Amino acid sequence: MRKWAWWLALAIVASSGAAMADEFQKVQCGGDIPKAVIGQRSANGPVAATEKKYSGIGLKGLGGDEISDSLSSVNWLICGAEYILLIDHGGMVRDVLAFPNHSRTSPAFSGTCRYGGKDLPGVYVGVLDGLKHDDFIPVRFAWKIDQKQAKFINVPGEGLLCPRSGIPTSDGGR
Repeated sequence: MRKWAWWLALAIVASSGAAMADEFQKVQCGGDIPKAVIGQRSANGPVAATEKKYSGIGLKGLGGDEISDSLSSVNWLICGAEYILLIDHGGMVRDVLAFPNHSRTSPAFSGTCRYGGKDLPGVYVGVLDGLKHDDFIPVRFAWKIDQKQAKFINVPGEGLLCPRSGIPTSDGGR
């Protein structure tokens, strides 16, 4: 009987460690960060606690957006680079995008876009081509968020224009 109790206790301790696992558990700087994160469950706890837990990989929360009722995007600085995670309503990380560098002169963007003067359906993320004073700015890099598949889809930037309203304040938006 004691032998079974010991095995049961060991199983409980082992499973409690697995239950506390989160999306950053397998991340190593210099490794394939998207591969380490995709398929993991989001801890969905306080950002400050997660940042402290993973200070060794330089983790810093950069904010997020609700894409739909069933999908959110969350931006993280990991190992000195920015990544966007797509997380479904169950807390599963479905896709990860290594996001290019951006600045006030080449600002990040999230929102809707237009092509050929017509609004496109869906949500896009990307980096705009310079901070012009126009309401719509050309794109350098862009990805459409496929909400059904919960994936980032690379789209050509040529001819794609996105409104200034999608630029975060930190990059020069209003």
